[in-house]
Amino acid sequence: MDKIGVLIVDDSALVRQTLREILSSDEGIEVIGAASDPYAAARKMLEIVPDVITLDIEMPQMDGLTFLQKIMSQHPVPVVICSSLTEKGSASALKAMELGAAEIITKPKLGTKQFFEEAKIKICDAVKAASKVKANKLTQLRQPEPKLSADVILEKSNCKAMIQTTEKVIVVGASTGGTEALRVFLEDMPMYSPGIVIVQHMPENFTAAFAKRLDSLCRITVKEAENGDAVLRGQALIAPGNHHLLLKRSGARYYVEVKDGPLVSRHRPSVDVLFRSAARYAGSNAIGIIMTGMGDDGAKGLLELKQAGAYTIAQDEKTSVVFGMPQEAIKLGASAIVLPLHSISRHLVKTKII
Repeated sequence: MDKIGVLIVDDSALVRQTLREILSSDEGIEVIGAASDPYAAARKMLEIVPDVITLDIEMPQMDGLTFLQKIMSQHPVPVVICSSLTEKGSASALKAMELGAAEIITKPKLGTKQFFEEAKIKICDAVKAASKVKANKLTQLRQPEPKLSADVILEKSNCKAMIQTTEKVIVVGASTGGTEALRVFLEDMPMYSPGIVIVQHMPENFTAAFAKRLDSLCRITVKEAENGDAVLRGQALIAPGNHHLLLKRSGARYYVEVKDGPLVSRHRPSVDVLFRSAARYAGSNAIGIIMTGMGDDGAKGLLELKQAGAYTIAQDEKTSVVFGMPQEAIKLGASAIVLPLHSISRHLVKTKII
């Protein structure tokens, strides 16, 4: 199997070296070069075209956003944004996603061995996910521990959910390509829509800016979830990066729990965790939707939702940036229906499921 060739573009020599060490530790990835600025990167790309570029945003001579626009207009290559955990960095990284970047990762830094191993998983998986992306479609390791299931956060329930109410709740999971997919889905949702709870694979401190951006575009309210937030009609809650999000229920009231814990299906937040909690506490009152993304996070959880009586939807291959998560769910028989992205919200309204 050919290795994924990666070009690192960052003005920090320490970041370049750290990324090189992390990426080279994965036998499926090869660092084919490193550049301190976009001009040096462009010269290297004349010699060899990478499969994936990791790109800093704030650099001298030419900023990363300008370089990204040039890449996408002249020779589209999947780009992973490597950004700092700052308010400015978050806004710029989200702008980069709009311009066609495939993934966001946070700049690697020193920490505990466990922290470093988790960072290695996230960074290598982001590069692998980006390598599966057709870059022009965006413009329209060694595992330190076993791959964990949702069992480590919430045990699977053998009983049915609480008594059915008339109140529905929508749970959504997405990864690579999900930032724009969620925008399309949420912009189409009516003001009276049931409460929505979302897991989008995204680093810590980026989800607040993402939620704020969506809130400015949609008829419904969108916010980053906080522990204990009520799930309300006309509102979407997005899991905060680096924390699991669970749906809970007290009587007829749904609310969310923000929880720490290990990576589940190689992610935190994990779609499987959200979907399992919805299967337990909402059951047939739930609508589960799995969208574009690399890997299989959410596939088993969607099956649990379906088995609990929920209505389940998978995004189709044609409109998925990466047909990984939906495909795995479909293989398991977890989806009741497979739909193009633009049809999901309309289907829910037209069929009076919501």
